[in-house]
Amino acid sequence: MLRLAVTTRAETFDRLCDPLADRGIEVAHLPAEGRTIDLSAPPDERFDVGFVFPSRTQAGAALSALHDLAWVNGREAVHTSRNKGGVLATLGAAGLPVPETTMVSSPVDAEAVADAAADLSWPVVVKPNSTTRGTGVTKATDLDSLLGVIDYLDLVHDYRATGDKTFLLQEYLPDARDYRVMVVDGAYAGAVERRLPETDRAAGRWKHNVHRGAEAAGVDLDPALRRLAERAADALDVHYLGVDLLVTDDRAVVAETNARPTVDAATKYVPEFYDRLAALIRRTAEA
Repeated sequence: MLRLAVTTRAETFDRLCDPLADRGIEVAHLPAEGRTIDLSAPPDERFDVGFVFPSRTQAGAALSALHDLAWVNGREAVHTSRNKGGVLATLGAAGLPVPETTMVSSPVDAEAVADAAADLSWPVVVKPNSTTRGTGVTKATDLDSLLGVIDYLDLVHDYRATGDKTFLLQEYLPDARDYRVMVVDGAYAGAVERRLPETDRAAGRWKHNVHRGAEAAGVDLDPALRRLAERAADALDVHYLGVDLLVTDDRAVVAETNARPTVDAATKYVPEFYDRLAALIRRTAEA
């Protein structure tokens, strides 16, 4: 049986275990944090292939070398997807619709920020370039509020160990429907609509992240939106990708992508989801 290294023990690990075991693939945990790693001796445990390169990239590089691992989504795929500004620039250059966005590389003066914000309408969304799960994403309703947010970002960016000192100013799309679309090996594999409960929306909340309380319901996605997600994965050359779409009454844009997407319940994916995922894992192991 092929042995797959998965570096998380969260929902994805549990949901992968039985379906992949039925297809001859054992899912096993390879922790990349909260442990020591002996760099001078061969590891005791054997793995044939890795699932997704861990977010702890230094530990991931060491584990990859020790276990001689190829990953379904390797370090380059994870880094590509996590760079929100780079993703939007790549997709825009490929002719795909993306939100109006300006990348800001700190430090910048107030005049430059004001000029960038002037090209957008208030409110403006402010996003750290490399965070996930909606962390640090906020909305500024006027220039003074925006400059105040940037003051805080400057304090973070002043810290010498901060790796990514960029953030995004992005148009806000009110009432847009939020979809997470899964693409496996270049083809649509299912989608969910993420939506906050009505009580939260009535209270003014607006970020539809599942990790912040939104609900994810399986949907039969429009074929045009399926194709848009497939084109995004192709442009980024990532084989296993979550593509986040924002859809209004008159447009659809690719907002973000995630090369470490959480696997949801199988009922929210196409019937052949695990067959295709297993085939991709085997092909990676054999490459």
